Amino acid sequence: MNAFIRFKLALTENNPTIKPYQEGKWATMHDVKKVPIESSLLKKQGVHARLSSVLSDMSIQEFSRKHMHSEHGKSLDLAFTTGMYSWHGRHHIAHIKSAMKFGQGYWN
Repeated sequence: MNAFIRFKLALTENNPTIKPYQEGKWATMHDVKKVPIESSLLKKQGVHARLSSVLSDMSIQEFSRKHMHSEHGKSLDLAFTTGMYSWHGRHHIAHIKSAMKFGQGYWN
């Protein structure tokens, strides 16, 4: 969701500042513990469909649009940001696969 919002901001505003958030605290809030994972998977599917649509319709010039990433203290273009999110997604998948592999051996 944050990637989608950041892209939309950078495409519609001039070098907007991206607000950071405390992911660790977000991950321990009540909704994470109470709401079934299926709702998150549906949300993720919908956001990815929308983000994919935005990315596939972007022009070369739009990939040079920037946003100010306050945690990094510099402006980043959407070409770099696309690569960063691509890596980030693969990184999360590797964590999930590792946890599943560990969990199979652990729980059996």
